[in-house]
Amino acid sequence: MSSSPLIARTVPALRRAVDNLRKRKATIAMVPTMGALHDGHVSLVRLAKRRASRVVVSIFVNPTQFAPTEDFGAYPRTWKADIAKLAAEDVDIVWHPEVKAMYPDGFATRIVPEGPALAGLEDRFRPHFFGGVATVVGKLFTQVRPDFAIFGEKDFQQLRVVTQMARDLDLGVKVIGSRTVRERDGLAMSSRNVYLSPEERQTAPTLYRAMKESAQRIKAGDAIAPAMAGGAEMIKAAGFALDYYEVRHAETLAEVTSRKDGPLRILVAAKLGSTRLIDNIAV
Repeated sequence: MSSSPLIARTVPALRRAVDNLRKRKATIAMVPTMGALHDGHVSLVRLAKRRASRVVVSIFVNPTQFAPTEDFGAYPRTWKADIAKLAAEDVDIVWHPEVKAMYPDGFATRIVPEGPALAGLEDRFRPHFFGGVATVVGKLFTQVRPDFAIFGEKDFQQLRVVTQMARDLDLGVKVIGSRTVRERDGLAMSSRNVYLSPEERQTAPTLYRAMKESAQRIKAGDAIAPAMAGGAEMIKAAGFALDYYEVRHAETLAEVTSRKDGPLRILVAAKLGSTRLIDNIAV
């Protein structure tokens, strides 16, 4: 029978809870989230449980990764449903701080990532984003001190940024990427999918179909440029406003010119109505 997780709302309470786990020689896996949990998040929790004996899930809508024009205030918050999902998965601790616990008065230190954070993808359209992500994830890692941290591959550039940061700063945590969980029609699960109108929801899987078509063409030997151009046209014809549609090196996110340049990843970001969607697949 599942039991409710311990909910920590202050750093001292979190530290006491984590120390109690450590005293029992537990290994700890962490799943950082902003809440509004769906089956994709549940898959991360299940992977965490396979990797470690105890699981900590954070729920914190991080204001520093939202620009003033973005949806911080409107971002879905579904606390009761989230806790029910985590209780069903036997999560041990939920770290749910207030903004002032994470960014107290006088807070003045931030992490400014480079490398994959400056790949010209998300950073080109959201230049504030990865500094906010790196700072909050750096804090989460030092607060929880997990052995493993599980992130979804849907936010692929973020996964690369966090992996690099943990390695560069010797944070002692192994960052693990988990495959993207999709709806039956291919749409990547996302908390922001609730913003889509019924008509937009029918159109949204075009992103996945376009990526699959481009990947198949590249695998078949087509040159990258025409294979990607065909996918981009499909996306725009469906009514999306395309931010980027690119194939990059899967590890470094460097630009590539042929399939021989290494393992490849197609990445896309596009707006459908007022909703911005991102996705990616391996080639």
